[in-house]
Amino acid sequence: MVSRRTVLGALGVTGLAAAGLALNGKAPAGEALRHALGVAGPVPVPKRAVVKVDRVFSRQRGREVGLLTLVPPGVDTRGLPMSVLLHGRYGSAGYAAVGGLPEALVSAVSRGSVPPFGFVAVDGGDHYWHENVPGDDPLGMLLEEIPGWLSERGFGPVFAATGVSMGGFGTLLYARRRHERREPLKAVATMAPALMTSWDEMSKRNAFDDEAEWASLDPLRNVDKHGPVPLGVWVGDKDWFIEGTRRFIAAIKPAVAVIVPGGGHDDSTYRKVVPDVVRFLGRRVG
Repeated sequence: MVSRRTVLGALGVTGLAAAGLALNGKAPAGEALRHALGVAGPVPVPKRAVVKVDRVFSRQRGREVGLLTLVPPGVDTRGLPMSVLLHGRYGSAGYAAVGGLPEALVSAVSRGSVPPFGFVAVDGGDHYWHENVPGDDPLGMLLEEIPGWLSERGFGPVFAATGVSMGGFGTLLYARRRHERREPLKAVATMAPALMTSWDEMSKRNAFDDEAEWASLDPLRNVDKHGPVPLGVWVGDKDWFIEGTRRFIAAIKPAVAVIVPGGGHDDSTYRKVVPDVVRFLGRRVG
């Protein structure tokens, strides 16, 4: 069980309060964390995902960040393949597992429909997973530091990237850099990626110095730079970013492309697609 201080550090007092969790010390911290991640409730304890949270110093970001690992119960984690799990804007490591992802992973692994694998999430800030502020490079953290942090904890290498919204944008940027380094991923799963079609829209996020920088990094304007990695894209047809996502799907023709009827940019939509996301990743673990 992680300490209450660790939970608060990873998720933030505001986030816990918003999730309706007790902050008076009466609820065990491990239970509070499981509630925030969607793994508490009627699921028997042995069938809950194993979630661990640390605070680590990131040289690439120049600060301490939350590091969260999420794995199926009862599996040998030595050398366990891991997918990075990138949160959306205004998020953190503790809010990266959207749409009941922990339960979906546990269910798929326990049924034997996918081999065991896990997720690792980190605090990435709000600047679309690149170095917008000098000395704060979340993409460098993913590339240079996460492998070491995982190795120190006995986990295996990063085989995939998974993300939602801004994190979906980040997964595509990360896949591009891995391809450029000749260290390609085996799978990329992006949910409701924040792919915008105009600089006027993107400039409101204060995440890029100018339109030229955005154009140089935007996955929608660099569809030929990800390499042959299998891509899965899931989005609701009422999502904020549906126009850009449709254009991306048409241009890149991903291995899987699902547009959910009536789906918005919300957790209820993510819950409809997360089991498919887990299957997509699991088929590419080996």
